[in-house]
Amino acid sequence: MTKNDAYVPPNVWQWDMESGGSFSKINRPISGKTHDEELPVGKHPLQLYSQGTPNGVKVTVLLEEMLALGEHRAEYDAWLLRINGKQFGSGFVEINPNSKIPALVDRSGTKPVRVFESAAIMLYLAEKFGHFLPKDPEVRPELLSWLFWQMGSAPFLGGGFGHFYAYAPEKYEYPINRYAMEVKRQLDVLDKLLAKRQFICGDEYTIADMAIWAWYGQLVLGRLYNAGEFLDVETYTQVARWAQEIDARPAVRRGRMVNKTSGPLELQLHERHNADDFDLRTQDKLETVASD
Repeated sequence: MTKNDAYVPPNVWQWDMESGGSFSKINRPISGKTHDEELPVGKHPLQLYSQGTPNGVKVTVLLEEMLALGEHRAEYDAWLLRINGKQFGSGFVEINPNSKIPALVDRSGTKPVRVFESAAIMLYLAEKFGHFLPKDPEVRPELLSWLFWQMGSAPFLGGGFGHFYAYAPEKYEYPINRYAMEVKRQLDVLDKLLAKRQFICGDEYTIADMAIWAWYGQLVLGRLYNAGEFLDVETYTQVARWAQEIDARPAVRRGRMVNKTSGPLELQLHERHNADDFDLRTQDKLETVASD
């Protein structure tokens, strides 16, 4: 785009469905349901409706980490809620009026409890079961600060940098430069923090690590937007050290598989209802059975 053909905003914006790039068929400027569709309910008290994006991965990693500790109350059913228009079904809108994944329903009490927004779900589960929260009350504000830092910062990485670098129908220098600069600043914030600490809040692995790792850890591991070289992620050595340490955890590897719809079929577990699903119901095995 040159200065001569620069976009001039109209007095009143009008929605042009064809101008939305990769997500033009599912994004819209209004909320609410587009169709009636009930959500499935499994056998466990915790019902998760999600897809294996970074925000979805946060919650499945936390649940798998809790189960690895022997916290059997954290058993859950994970249902794949594809972000292809399914998020506007009546059942899902009832759980999350904002129509974004993930969303959780806790049916362990007398009345179902809905929780949406990934950080809210993580905090709810960590408080409910008493895991991955600092026991020192003086550290809790630090955890909350970094948890909400992630929630406030990741839109610059996802909706900003990721959109214009990877998904926009055309590449424009200004937005890519603007958001690349901000993402690199955020990585620098983390790199300097992790030069002094093993984990985000100190020596203890917490929900703040899981939330931040799902975005920034996977970015430096080369899993987001194919942008590692562009952002020169190898220079953030402390973030890389921390990301690799978390990535090696068995529960994290399992959490990454749940509701995943891309990548190697053996790493995709579209639905998770039991621990043995990781061995028996990954997508490679289901497709082999279907073709026999």
